Amino acid sequence: MTPRPILYSFRRCPYAMRARLALLVGDTGCEIREVKLSAKPAELVAASPKATVPVLQLPDGTVIDQSLAIMRWALGRSDPEGWLDRADEALVAANDGPFKHHLDRYKYPERYRSDREEHRAAGLAMLAVLEERLAAAPYLGGEARGLTDAAVFPFVRQFAGTDPGWFDAAPLPHLRDWLSRQAGSALFQGAMVRLAPWKAGDPPISFPAA
Repeated sequence: MTPRPILYSFRRCPYAMRARLALLVGDTGCEIREVKLSAKPAELVAASPKATVPVLQLPDGTVIDQSLAIMRWALGRSDPEGWLDRADEALVAANDGPFKHHLDRYKYPERYRSDREEHRAAGLAMLAVLEERLAAAPYLGGEARGLTDAAVFPFVRQFAGTDPGWFDAAPLPHLRDWLSRQAGSALFQGAMVRLAPWKAGDPPISFPAA
């Protein structure tokens, strides 16, 4: 059997989600290993000492341990929907930097000793930028979904889920429609496979599912 890449993942991690979305859309097969974050396997730590998911270990020993790099690697091999043509680096950077900062402090105010309302308002201001773009086109990159949508969506989903009642009443109708379409897509459903935590000796599990 031809060796396949190994993906260390965690179902609910937004970084791992977007890596899985890119692997799935390009039909890039791998072996998936679900990680229990409170009991990380030694194999993950050996592959990437930072020991955060996602981590993709290639058959030649190369390790890719940044989610965007995994996305670009997968799409560089197979990009049937042209996701790389719709990659807005500035928008993704804003999501991964300032928006993630406010998201964490809105969702976990006790952990960060933060003002929840302040960070929710800051996050809303950033989502207003997405709302304006989505008022003009169905996706962040235009008429079809692309890398930007997949990279940003898991974090917006997390923000929306922090207080669904508030989010449903926020002035973001186009963003809510976009979020609903992403969450309801066959692609996302395929990426959200439920797996037991992996341990050494377990039989390999294919992703996408065979």
